[in-house]
Amino acid sequence: MRKTAIIIPCFNESGRFRVKEFAAYINADGNVYFIFVNDGSTDNTREIIKDLYHSFPNRVVFIDLKKNCGKAEAVRCGILKALEMDYENIGYFDADLSTPLSSINIFCELLDKPETTIVMGARVKLLGRKIERRAFRHYLGRVFAASASIILGVPVYDTQCGAKIFKNTKDLNIIFSKPFITKWIFDVEILARFKLLKWNESEKWIEESVVEYPLEEWIHIQGSHIKFIHYFKAISDLIKIFVFLHRKQIFLAFYIRN
Repeated sequence: MRKTAIIIPCFNESGRFRVKEFAAYINADGNVYFIFVNDGSTDNTREIIKDLYHSFPNRVVFIDLKKNCGKAEAVRCGILKALEMDYENIGYFDADLSTPLSSINIFCELLDKPETTIVMGARVKLLGRKIERRAFRHYLGRVFAASASIILGVPVYDTQCGAKIFKNTKDLNIIFSKPFITKWIFDVEILARFKLLKWNESEKWIEESVVEYPLEEWIHIQGSHIKFIHYFKAISDLIKIFVFLHRKQIFLAFYIRN
């Protein structure tokens, strides 16, 4: 497997942080490195990450943000740090490991295909797959996913699964160079940025270069920081992306024709 960095954004994760699973995976796979970003935690998350860093100083990077900036900025900081190094693949997973670490290997195998640039986890409840989501969240998620798909103009199934890995291309630095305009649905904004960046190359770039992988396992972990009100904030963020994307597309279409 190619040398891969996985960013783990962390905010008050002390009750859910599975140190033994991270340690076991690090010992088992020598090509995967972890960049833990403490996003201004007020519990002992910082100390837990520091202990893991001291146990694996050659495989773990620790970024300590003094104040809470939100998951979007924590992920962005981690990816910018990874881009300073020589990783071939760079991605992010949730700290609670609702998506198991073993999925990293599967994602990286898919990225070995020349035409694939991004692999995204998709929580699809199929026979033979262990997907455990609360029904209420599942149906809200389907409504949101359909809305995101319409705005992006691509048939994406699950934008909000917190497991994604990117091939380290020159485009990645551009995509993550500026802070996100959205806080709650930055995953959708990432796809919107790629769509705009690749507009001249192919209007179908996302369909041609992004793979959604139906996860074999995804289990809701108690203690999530996502509340019901955040779904309303996500709708507001979708409107921001719609305006951002379509203004840029109109400009690009005019620029190309002229």
